[in-house]
Amino acid sequence: MALQKTLSLLLLLLLTLLGLVQPSYGQNRMYQRFLRQHVDPLATGGDDSYCNLMMHRRKMTGFHCKQFNTFIHEDIWSIRSICSTTNIQCKNGKMNCHEGVVNVTDCKETGNSRAPNCRYRSMASTRRIVIACEGNPPMPVHFDR
Repeated sequence: MALQKTLSLLLLLLLTLLGLVQPSYGQNRMYQRFLRQHVDPLATGGDDSYCNLMMHRRKMTGFHCKQFNTFIHEDIWSIRSICSTTNIQCKNGKMNCHEGVVNVTDCKETGNSRAPNCRYRSMASTRRIVIACEGNPPMPVHFDR
């Protein structure tokens, strides 16, 4: 009986700890959207065909052509580590943004294409980015600039 009680308490403690480190449903959804729209760790990007393919593959050309998007070419742990840098102000005024320098490809719509056949110009670079992070542990949920 004592063993069963101890196991029950350990299970309860484990579930409580998991609840503390897991993001909430809303944050997890925003994190997954951030990953879909902005993270491509294995690529280097660089040419227009990369942007045309990735914008379509990542579902940003369905009903309208997304005007601008940035793909980050770093592993997710490097991106998540940006969330531990000093807080700075986001464009919306909140203080949950963080900055870091990463390899990226910026995709800009050409201005004369229509969904779903959107066309993009690409520009690969190493530059400073700003991302919004939420949760405990903090996770990227929005690409600010």
